[in-house]
Amino acid sequence: MTNHSYNRHARQIILASASPRRRELLASLGADFIVEPSEASEEVPADWTPERIVEELALRKAQSVLDRYPGEGVVVGSDTIVVLGGSVLGKPEDEQDAIRMLGMLQGREHLVYTGVACLHQASGRREVRHRFTRVRMKDLTEQRIEDYVKSGEPMDKAGAYAIQGLGALLVESIEGDYFTVVGLPLSLLGEMLEGFGIDLLSSNP
Repeated sequence: MTNHSYNRHARQIILASASPRRRELLASLGADFIVEPSEASEEVPADWTPERIVEELALRKAQSVLDRYPGEGVVVGSDTIVVLGGSVLGKPEDEQDAIRMLGMLQGREHLVYTGVACLHQASGRREVRHRFTRVRMKDLTEQRIEDYVKSGEPMDKAGAYAIQGLGALLVESIEGDYFTVVGLPLSLLGEMLEGFGIDLLSSNP
């Protein structure tokens, strides 16, 4: 049951992320939020499942900034990974690593997982969930991959591509939520925030 007992300051959201993509997505909903980049470690055991990885890292990111906001704000953390077969692809270390990743992804289907954590310090309430989307990449020549990597876009992206940018030219199809691939599943986040008394739909004029 949705709890509407928080005061009006609970409407403030603290986004625990330095990602400009997540900031843009949250802003597109007209949300009242501030940004507080997380410095949480992203190291995880090799045997963790994709679901556990994204949920745990989203939770770590939110927890890392929670103590800075002891009031009524809801801290939101999020993490995204790309999974090909049984391999997790994070952000490329350099251009050669980006070329390697894209060479693995081209012509194949992969999964993109994004975890979301919402924490509220005053009440101790927390919720952590995730979603995944299937993405099929086009067959790509080595030259096509190199041209994309030279754009610089892949360098801070999980799986070495950005579906909302030039990377859209590499994608053949998706099955699932587009925003999960970008890095913040908005419909899932909206559902979770309602549990904290924040209804983004009704708060917009």
